[in-house]
Amino acid sequence: MYSDGGAGEVWVHARAVAIRPIPWLDGFRQPPHAAVMTNPLLLLRNADVYAPDALGLRHLLIGGGKLLWIGETEPQLPAALEVETLDLEGLRLIPGLIDGHVHVTGGGGEAGFASRVPAPMLTRYTTAGVTSVVGLLGTDDAARGTAELLAQVYALRESGLSAWGYCGGYHFPPTTLTGTVRGDIAFAEPLIGVGEVAISDHRSSQPTLDEVLRLASEAHVAGLMTGKAGIVHLHLGDGARGLELVRQALDTSELPPRVFQPTHVNRKKALFEEALALAMRGCHVDITAFPVEEGEDAWPADEALMRYLDSGASPQRVSISSDAGGCLPCFDGEGRVCGMDVGHSGALLETLNALLARGLPLDRALPAFTRNPATLLRLRGKGTIAVGSDADLVALDGEGRAHHVLLGGAMHVRAGVAVVRGMFEHQH
Repeated sequence: MYSDGGAGEVWVHARAVAIRPIPWLDGFRQPPHAAVMTNPLLLLRNADVYAPDALGLRHLLIGGGKLLWIGETEPQLPAALEVETLDLEGLRLIPGLIDGHVHVTGGGGEAGFASRVPAPMLTRYTTAGVTSVVGLLGTDDAARGTAELLAQVYALRESGLSAWGYCGGYHFPPTTLTGTVRGDIAFAEPLIGVGEVAISDHRSSQPTLDEVLRLASEAHVAGLMTGKAGIVHLHLGDGARGLELVRQALDTSELPPRVFQPTHVNRKKALFEEALALAMRGCHVDITAFPVEEGEDAWPADEALMRYLDSGASPQRVSISSDAGGCLPCFDGEGRVCGMDVGHSGALLETLNALLARGLPLDRALPAFTRNPATLLRLRGKGTIAVGSDADLVALDGEGRAHHVLLGGAMHVRAGVAVVRGMFEHQH
């Protein structure tokens, strides 16, 4: 329930939620989320708020994992409430970043089983200002499956991170829990779509138009049934066919363009131009924050977003993800791995700061990392700072680093130091 407190102030009434320890076997320390919140109410003072729209200096009251109030004048709260106070002293406060393309179980495997990338630990996300992730499978959807992905999504949730996932992976038929994509999305709450389905890539199943259409219809109908995103998240390789299959799907079916979300669209400059044309038709496109060498036929993520925003395409139809935990391989002429890197969620803040260094205002850059993916993926309460939204917040220091990070109102990073770690991360 919401009420107007006057003077431009808005309140939401919510009950504080107590966090109780879960009993664990003797010899194991408490789970990382057991004592995250010591006080149910937190007042953030003097925050320069980007919601992602620029709001200016504000004070915010957090409780029960939600933003309860925001205003220009500091509230007079009863002492009995025992409100903890944190003065941000003018630091920029932004919504927690949403990383919409993460190999939460680890990716890789293209150069043998030893090349399978381990699952990223909790603080790899939180210290990078990432508070929500969408997990997926890639090339290795045989040794790794939807059950393992779902288990890791639940593990991240238990640690305080907001997490969802896609069923399937690169290949046809898609790996599923229930036997169908429609069933997985309908009955597994965290699964919101299917992906990353590979096209225009020598590692793909070389899917036909009919296969892509059938997959997209399954995802779309499941989304209608459940209120979820119901999208097909498409991995784009560097093949000459580019986005041809997506254009054909739009030309020959009744499926809405939003169902198709191509990613890695900045890996080739010509592919990026195809993606811009699809965005004009209503598709949402995803830019990847991977490293690009000087002279390479690709656009770095910051350059790609600048070009997108200057293209005339809807600024709401673009997002930036990291490919965290995924192998970033290069291949020789015979399709064998000749080198590899590993994606990391820190690339999002690096890209955001590169955009600011180019002169793009923060409120214009932020939506691609926050509100846009939340809207497409129907992640309610995410991607914005507003009364009633989830208290996933990042205070940036003067260098653009994550200084304080709150997940559901719980402090995970304080003054640049992770104060909450995953179960198997070493304490320092």
